[in-house]
Amino acid sequence: MEITVEKTTSQKLRKIYVIAWIFGLVFYFLEYAVRSAPAVMIPELSDIFGVSTIGVSAILGTYYYTYSVTSLVSGITLDKIGAKYTIPAGLFILGLGCFLFSIPNTFAGNAGRLLQGAGSAFAFTGCVYLATHGFSSRSLATAIGFTQCLGMLGGSAGQFAVGPLVHSVLSVYGFWIYAAIASLVVGVALFLVTPSEPKSPGNNQEPKTPLLQPYKIVFTNPQSYLCGIVSGLLFAPTTIFIMTWGVAFFEQDLGFSYQQATLVSSMVPLGWVIGCPLLGWFADKIGRRKPALLAGALLMLLSLAQLIFLPGLLPAAASRLLFGIGSGAAMIPYSVIKEANPDQVKGSATGAINFLTFGVTALLGPVFTRYYGQSLATITNHEAHFQASGIFWMFIIVAAMGLSLLLQETGPAVKNPAVR
Repeated sequence: MEITVEKTTSQKLRKIYVIAWIFGLVFYFLEYAVRSAPAVMIPELSDIFGVSTIGVSAILGTYYYTYSVTSLVSGITLDKIGAKYTIPAGLFILGLGCFLFSIPNTFAGNAGRLLQGAGSAFAFTGCVYLATHGFSSRSLATAIGFTQCLGMLGGSAGQFAVGPLVHSVLSVYGFWIYAAIASLVVGVALFLVTPSEPKSPGNNQEPKTPLLQPYKIVFTNPQSYLCGIVSGLLFAPTTIFIMTWGVAFFEQDLGFSYQQATLVSSMVPLGWVIGCPLLGWFADKIGRRKPALLAGALLMLLSLAQLIFLPGLLPAAASRLLFGIGSGAAMIPYSVIKEANPDQVKGSATGAINFLTFGVTALLGPVFTRYYGQSLATITNHEAHFQASGIFWMFIIVAAMGLSLLLQETGPAVKNPAVR
């Protein structure tokens, strides 16, 4: 009888965590919309802040510095105090960052973007934490894939929907104010819905573990570094090439109109909406992570090669959609790192991979800007320029595929050969 009551209570708690996870998805949607929206308003932001487009790119890039570092903070706070206070705090920080970004001042712009990155770091980490409490291990990769699906839907909306809005009915200032308000409202809702972490009866007598002990466990595991680097190398072509520079490259190098460039760029995050849950489901179905990871990376490589060398074979929008579907593979290492580390450090493991993933983005961003973005306005042979920039990302994808071969397979089919 006692076991039945405990089982019923556990099932109810799981359902509450799933509801909280759904609100977390809204947070992640907002975070990605805020992350990608500046790509369609670079000329306007240049006028507002009084800097060049390269200066705007530098301001936007600060997002990834705080995002990567704060990912570590989000992971440790989730493990130590739970989700009820941690995730809403991230939303409030994001809201403040959006408000500051609406102020026509470079200092406010930099501060706002830094805060946006810091607040956003709690979104995906929080969603994964809630998902691990609400879903079984057999459906975890699917849940994580669906989480990223909603995030990239926000990324697509941040370009496809926001672009026309800020050039018609909504000002740039208005967008950031509304984003700030939405963040605060979702933050309050999440605080009210998310359950408090249950404490074990003997918790007060148990010795307290050192604050950084979870990260000691995660960062002494070589698989953690491989997961972060592979994910970062697969993320970078979307976060840097498409979400930051995509519209400008398609306009100036390929001669697309603003509307065409916005549409083509938005196809990549839309592809994630399909690719993340699809590849997550595939990884769960076969019980293995690496085949799904390599399949997605290969699709990225082939679709990018097609756009560069055989542009007439497929419409650019269809090509970018396929690229986005394949790049959903960047989420597979998030399942691997969770499975390669003990359950008691799952929040820190997700924080660690976010730190490593977007640390890679923060390092590659200035490199790409220096060698390809900076010359965009002055180059004369735009076709060669676009090919060179694409080949740069092809090498990055090949490197990710090579490193993924070193990953340890952690899927249930390996742990239990009976799983197929």
